[in-house]
Amino acid sequence: MLKVAIIGCGKIADSHAFQIQRIPGCEIVGVCDKEELMAVQLCERFAIKRYFTDVGNLLQVAQPDVVHITTPPQYHLEIGSQCLEEGCHLIVEKPFTLHTTQAEKLIALANKAGRKLTVGHDAQFSHVSRQLRRMVADGYLGGTPVHMESHWCYDLTDITYAKALLGDSQHWARQLPGGLLHNIISHGVSKIAEYLAGENPQVIADGFVSPFLKKLGEEKIIDELRVIIRDENDTTAYFTFSSQMFPSLHQFRIYGHQNGLVLDEDKRTLIKLPGMNFKSYAEHFIPPVLNACQYISNLFHNIGLFLKMDFHMDVDKKNLFETFYRSITDDTPLPIPYREILLTSRIMDTIFEQIEVKHANG
Repeated sequence: MLKVAIIGCGKIADSHAFQIQRIPGCEIVGVCDKEELMAVQLCERFAIKRYFTDVGNLLQVAQPDVVHITTPPQYHLEIGSQCLEEGCHLIVEKPFTLHTTQAEKLIALANKAGRKLTVGHDAQFSHVSRQLRRMVADGYLGGTPVHMESHWCYDLTDITYAKALLGDSQHWARQLPGGLLHNIISHGVSKIAEYLAGENPQVIADGFVSPFLKKLGEEKIIDELRVIIRDENDTTAYFTFSSQMFPSLHQFRIYGHQNGLVLDEDKRTLIKLPGMNFKSYAEHFIPPVLNACQYISNLFHNIGLFLKMDFHMDVDKKNLFETFYRSITDDTPLPIPYREILLTSRIMDTIFEQIEVKHANG
């Protein structure tokens, strides 16, 4: 039985607790938050026996095997280091750390302690994401990727919500190096990082405040981002973040020398893009039929998952947690290689550095 603890009892902790309790062979032995009321309410709603307001007490008394860190990222390095030193494995919510140097320190400490860690890029573990990963590994693209496109949007068009979020000058997201972007884009960037070669791709980024937010009087929070990426093998990628474009996409496209794939996280569909064209007018009639058949196939696959009660909102979190727990108990590979965690962080660092320089120069 794996003993699991949660540090940080805010909104995201709810989904962690719910998914942990759906996984056989583990138990939540304690939660911790410096605000006692936050820890108490989480315990009461999920029938957890113990709560703590001090990380050291949690580690000494509950003695967890695995700790989920769901605090703001400003505290990930400090709390993660403390947990690793006490012999715990870690699941760290995204963004993993504030900077790549912090990520490197945390991973180095985990290796030194003989412990394992991963990051909360749960979108990598949806059913469609795992299916795409299998198809790429099986050679559907016809070799290494040629180009990728990742869209990861966030709707800020609700004026009431936008004012509530952006009106707080002390909001923790404002204190991040990349501001609002820093808390969101790692999901979309990590999808690209998984298929890049090398460690230091070229990155060109442009970020700006949308006209919508400017009308609300906001001049600092960047909510529009466009990025071009190119790795050492000349694989290229586009990344788009937008709070204004609709549909508000969470989509990933990957193209190879023979075929391509389109993954839609919102619709939970995976569509094949065959590279070979039909002759003459057949190109206008046969592909629409084949695409329709694919969407119908996705429909029945999703119905099957729903009937098996494996189609809930956060099933990707459950899949990530299960894979990580299995890596501990059965010594199987980590769900997300450290290389991908670090590469995602490096790309994000470069994006924020370029945006900062641009805005500093007016």
